[in-house]
This record gives sequence, structure tokens and C-alpha cells, in this order.
Amino acid sequence: MNAILEQGIQALRQGDEDIDKLIAGRHKEFVLLLEKYIAEIELFNPAYGLVGTSNNRELVIKHILDSLAPLGIIYRLLQQKSPHNETEAAPQIADAGSGAGLPGIPLAIALPQYEFTLIERMGRRTGFLWNTKAALGLSNIAIEEGDVERTAPGRFGLVTFRAFKPLEPKLLKALFRACADGACLAAYKGRHEKITEEMSPLKKLCGSWEAIPCPVPFLNEERHLLILYKAA
Repeated sequence: MNAILEQGIQALRQGDEDIDKLIAGRHKEFVLLLEKYIAEIELFNPAYGLVGTSNNRELVIKHILDSLAPLGIIYRLLQQKSPHNETEAAPQIADAGSGAGLPGIPLAIALPQYEFTLIERMGRRTGFLWNTKAALGLSNIAIEEGDVERTAPGRFGLVTFRAFKPLEPKLLKALFRACADGACLAAYKGRHEKITEEMSPLKKLCGSWEAIPCPVPFLNEERHLLILYKAA
């Protein structure tokens, strides 16, 4: 068992009641799937350049636990958008520029009741995603090869991403285009000061935004989930 992963998951559960509720009944299965996912990354990373580290501890902290740190925030956002009657479909989630499946795969493992689409433009990385989906038996993810600009409009209730630094107007418009009415974007970001600076030229494209702290276990860095709402 990966001790850092286990301790990190326990810390996240203790820090957020919703994370604890999501994982409590399936902790062993949850950790096992994450360990299988880590093994897949470590196997294919030398050839595919999936993440910028070959150190297991760094991979777990900076990629897996970082992806899961805002799980409670994301779950609460999805709950706000959940259907009010049986005729409405649950909101779908896109992970734009998914790369190695981060944060999409850890989130999909944590939220099996929701459907995820991993959007990635590089063929070798989509190949890795297809292989990982099969290896982990993840029935709640779909994989789409291409740029987010080319995905069908208005599909998703939530779009997550870690890869885009900094955000640019053209990209932000494409991400909002993929959103259904009332949907939002969830960007993994660092220091609040940098977020404020990055958002300054983008105010006209956003109805509003908020940066919510989401500390990562064992990582001595400021981390936030930036929530962006489309302008009317």
C-alpha cells in the first residue's frame, strides 16, 4: 500500500465532511483504483511524457492528491446542478486538456455517479487514457481526441482543467462555449495574488468568479479552485 497516498486521503477526509461521505463506504476500493492509476502513469510516463516527474512521492502529492483536494467543492457544485426530477439528466463533467487524465480520472473514481468526458488533443495521450479506462474498469468516463474548441457546444454542467496557464480570452470563450446554461468552469490554480492578476483582463468574459482555498496534503504551496461563471 502507498503510505503517502493513504495518509493523504485520510487527511482530505478529515478536512471535508463531503469528501469523507463520498469515500467512507468504499475507502479500500478507492485507494486500490488510485494505486492502479499511479502504476499506469509510472509505466507509460517514460515513453509518453505524461507528467513532469518520475518520483512516486511527488506524483502522488502534486498530481493525485492535488486533483482530489477540491473534491468536496466540486461535489457541492454538482449537487447544486443536480436534477430536481426524474426527467432531468445529471450534469456531465468535462476535463479539458486532460493529458494523463488529471484531474478527470481521480475525480471520476471518487464520483462514480457522474459521467466524465476527458478531452485531449494528443493522440498518444488519448491512447494512454483509453488503456487506463480499460485497466481500471471505469465505465463513467468517455474520451474525446481533439481541442476543446471543437467539442459540441452546451454539453457540460462543469468543465475542469489544470493544464492552462495562464487563461487567455480565446481559450476562455471556447471553454464557456462547451458549457450548458448555468454551468461553470473549475480551474486548478495556485496563489490568490496570481489568480487576481490573471483574471484582471478577463473580467468582461466572466459574470463572476471566486477562488476557494483547497490545501493539498504534504504540499507547502497555496492552492485554490477558481470557479468562473459565464457572463450573461
